Amino acid sequence: MQGVASLILLLVLAVGGGLAIGFLTAPGEWYAGLAKPAFNPPNWIFAPVWTVLYVLIAVAGWRIFKRDRRGWPMTLWWGQLALNFLWSPVFFAAHDIRLAFIVILLLLAAIVAFIGLAWPQDRVAALLFAAYAAWVSFAAVLNGTILLLN
Repeated sequence: MQGVASLILLLVLAVGGGLAIGFLTAPGEWYAGLAKPAFNPPNWIFAPVWTVLYVLIAVAGWRIFKRDRRGWPMTLWWGQLALNFLWSPVFFAAHDIRLAFIVILLLLAAIVAFIGLAWPQDRVAALLFAAYAAWVSFAAVLNGTILLLN
């Protein structure tokens, strides 16, 4: 039962926290007024993609948490979540595109490091982060391009 409880807690933290931050820092007039590249996805796509990714993040964290709560993979898991939750307020609330770009690059580095360190312990957890790494890579390119255009 303790395993199920920790999974539920991580799901509530990742999905609930991510959706709450997304709601509180939803793109507004400022973002609408920015120059964006042609490959910028429509706004409606972000909520479903992030919801799925937050579930994957939580499950990967849970799998590592069960094995080693204090090891480097779990430390990186917490770090990536903090950076993930920091990006939206920096970009959408503070309107600091440059700092947001730094945050997303650090986030991507933490994700890749998690994958590398989790791989020997739990390949499923590492693979769950692969989709996350792909999306954040795309988001970093998007953030960087918006920075250049504005």
